[in-house]
Amino acid sequence: VTWKPAAQVPGCDLRVKHLTQQKEVLLDSFLFKVSRPRLVQVSHHVENGPAGFPGLFIVLLLEQFKVETRTIAVDFGKTDIYRKIEAGLTGLEIGVLVNNVGVSYPYPEYYLHIPDLEHFITNTINVNMTSVCQMTRLVLPRMVDRSKGVILNISSASGMYPVPLLTVYSATKAFVDFFSRGLQEEYRRQGIIIQSVLPFFVVTKMTRIRKPTLDKPTPERYVAAELNTVGLQSQTNGYFPHAIMGWVTTRLVPSSIVIFLGARMNRLQRTGYLQRRKLREQKNGASLKNE
Repeated sequence: VTWKPAAQVPGCDLRVKHLTQQKEVLLDSFLFKVSRPRLVQVSHHVENGPAGFPGLFIVLLLEQFKVETRTIAVDFGKTDIYRKIEAGLTGLEIGVLVNNVGVSYPYPEYYLHIPDLEHFITNTINVNMTSVCQMTRLVLPRMVDRSKGVILNISSASGMYPVPLLTVYSATKAFVDFFSRGLQEEYRRQGIIIQSVLPFFVVTKMTRIRKPTLDKPTPERYVAAELNTVGLQSQTNGYFPHAIMGWVTTRLVPSSIVIFLGARMNRLQRTGYLQRRKLREQKNGASLKNE
């Protein structure tokens, strides 16, 4: 079985790939979800070849080189969406679920200084945590009935230890990791693979990294490496340089130092962001005065 790109998803730690059959069908279908609109264009691109686009969608890969696309427009920041999703999945046999939807901070910030904190808390928890639990609830029962299925939950290296100034995001990703590892132990004897994926930086719009390096791979390179760990590791950094970084930061360096350095880095990023924002505001103010 080979994997080829189907979607380049802004705002996610990992780009989703699509499954095409080379020798035999490994799983009956491949389900994944991301963020929001342009659903018709999404469907067109998925059915006619790889392309990059934003959008929320659920894609089912049915047979060799043929892709059926079903679109379900929902906002994962809300909690009343899952009956609609459940209805859209009626009668489908889902072989692989990738819980990949996620949101983070616009910039590193102290907890009490986060803009619109109440909404930020609710939205982040609903998108990063509730969606994982609810989508798993919808898909897992039939996997158990068939004694086969794969669930890939995209956490983050930020969930391996607390990350100050990204505290809420870090905590939600720690939840995804614990949830995944606990469920794997519960259901591994029933033929289900549940994997927690904890990438470090990947070149995406969320990370604002534009140029790939050895430790900051393209999504394509990262996913190609990560897929080799499915069925072998229940918790993975997915990519060898990231695995080394994970080992160093969890086994070699004391956690207090990792937390301190993370806070220091994020304070610097916060200062830089606020300075740039202030300069933009001053420039815009000067332009308005001149007009």
